[in-house]
Order: sequence, then C-alpha cells, then structure tokens
Amino acid sequence: MGKNALTEIKCTLEGYIGQKIRLKANSGRRKTVERTGILEETYPSVFVVKLDEDHSFNRVSYSYADILTESVELTVFNNNNEQIPVKYVKTSQ
Repeated sequence: MGKNALTEIKCTLEGYIGQKIRLKANSGRRKTVERTGILEETYPSVFVVKLDEDHSFNRVSYSYADILTESVELTVFNNNNEQIPVKYVKTSQ
C-alpha cells in the first residue's frame, strides 16, 4: 500500500507542474511555515517548489511521504484562482 500511495501522490503532482501552489510545512516545535511558489519538478522521491518570496534560498524540496503523513499541506491554485487541496485519500476496496 505504501508504495502505491506515494506513486499516486507523485502522479497527482505531475499534473500540477508549472502551477502556483501554497505549502504549509511543519518545521518542528509547533512551528509551521507557509510559503507560495511554483511547482517546478517532480522526481522519483521528491518534488521541488520554486519560491515566490525572497529568501536565502530559492527552492525547497519535500518528499511525497511528507504529504502522506500530512507534515506538508499543499494547495494548488488553478487558472481561475480556485484553491484545490492536494491530499492522499485512501480508497476502500
């Protein structure tokens, strides 16, 4: 199940490459970081987001397991500026 879940998340994100996203990530000790950027690339184990804000770094990467465990929340903005949450929902068989 674990491998299939990560593959499903990766396939979902591949459809959103180039679109604006907002991510909310746990950074430890009850701290959350919220950033916006463009989903730039997906790789076999991680995805890369090019950040809008001016930070000491331009890109961040997270694993698909971060979405599965909900330590990272992704929201995609479509062409009509509607927000689409990206989550893994286990389908019952």
